[in-house]
Amino acid sequence: MFESGAVVAAALEAAGASLEPAQTQPNGVDLTVGAVFTQTGRGRIGRDEKRVGGRSAVEPDDGWYRLEAGTYVVRYGEPVRIPSGHVGFVLPRSTLLRNGCTLDTAVWDAGYEGVGEGRLEVGHPIDIEADARLAQLVLAHADHEGTYDGTYQGENR
Repeated sequence: MFESGAVVAAALEAAGASLEPAQTQPNGVDLTVGAVFTQTGRGRIGRDEKRVGGRSAVEPDDGWYRLEAGTYVVRYGEPVRIPSGHVGFVLPRSTLLRNGCTLDTAVWDAGYEGVGEGRLEVGHPIDIEADARLAQLVLAHADHEGTYDGTYQGENR
């Protein structure tokens, strides 16, 4: 079962997020664009190690990210804390999809805290305003043992 947008908003506000009223939706909370990056270096995923490749920030032009077709990393604008007994999923807003773009984010386990990131795939050139609502975080009830304590705990804070 998924939580209401009000419950998700309370979890984000507990993590330090300052939300605008329009961000709270019936079934989740809209996440905004905090920063956009291009990948510039090779990453590495091994059995016992991992490394995120180098990145270069995309600078907004007069408050707008003017993105050509390609793959980007987007950092959300809000800090997140996934409460115990839950799992978080981030999905693209429909306007993003209707403009030929999509957004992928991994599962956010119970206990995860940080300012998360996702992969923004731009299928057709698009202009995205800085701080625009881009994605929606939803929380679902989940049985689990323990909470997240991995490499990305507290990221981008």
